[in-house]
Amino acid sequence: MELKRKEKELGSFIGRLLREHYGKGPGSVFATISHPYIAVYIRDFMSPIENKLLSTEQGKHVQKIRDMMMPTITEEIKTYIKLNIDMEISDFYYDWNLDSHSGMLLGIAADLNEKNGSEYPGQAGVDHEIYELSREAEKAPRSIFSQLLNSRTLVITRDKILIAVEKELIHLGFHEALRLSKRNLEKRLLQKHKDQIETCLHAEVENSFVAWNFEKDKSVILLILKPNTDWQ
Repeated sequence: MELKRKEKELGSFIGRLLREHYGKGPGSVFATISHPYIAVYIRDFMSPIENKLLSTEQGKHVQKIRDMMMPTITEEIKTYIKLNIDMEISDFYYDWNLDSHSGMLLGIAADLNEKNGSEYPGQAGVDHEIYELSREAEKAPRSIFSQLLNSRTLVITRDKILIAVEKELIHLGFHEALRLSKRNLEKRLLQKHKDQIETCLHAEVENSFVAWNFEKDKSVILLILKPNTDWQ
């Protein structure tokens, strides 16, 4: 019960924070605390101005605006987590699916030890699909690790996936352009591999998100699954 209370309070805090910064809060926020991960799934989040931009096919500007504001929001969330959940977040990722008005936030604690993660049915198949997806997008990652946080939340991390030209773009300061292009490419590939991933998991993929830490050459994929029961 204590964990559920903390998850609910974190979701409420993030909802208020987004409302303060964007002028409109999300319809719902679901937080999952499963050390060393904190995953947050955001639904029905789109301000009137953003909606107007999307209607005129200016989605890339919405992405850029959100990306510009996220560093400040990230620090506030990390501080809240440290004070109220007693977790030191070292890596923080975020992504938005504008078409479905949804988003994800993912914090990873500093003491991450992937070797301690528990196995789940279909893990080998999921890791294989992500390996093939990564190879199509850029190159095969040095390592892949996936962990099922609960019946609805699957986290996948990848290490060393950037190719030389991408590293050069980062060095030249083209972080935002590279992030936008990689988002589009990898989400198309996730859609391509969706049927195989669903077969491995025996569950429907309701939503998918992808994000990067270019400095550390790491990436995360968050899959929201549709189980037989409602979100608990």
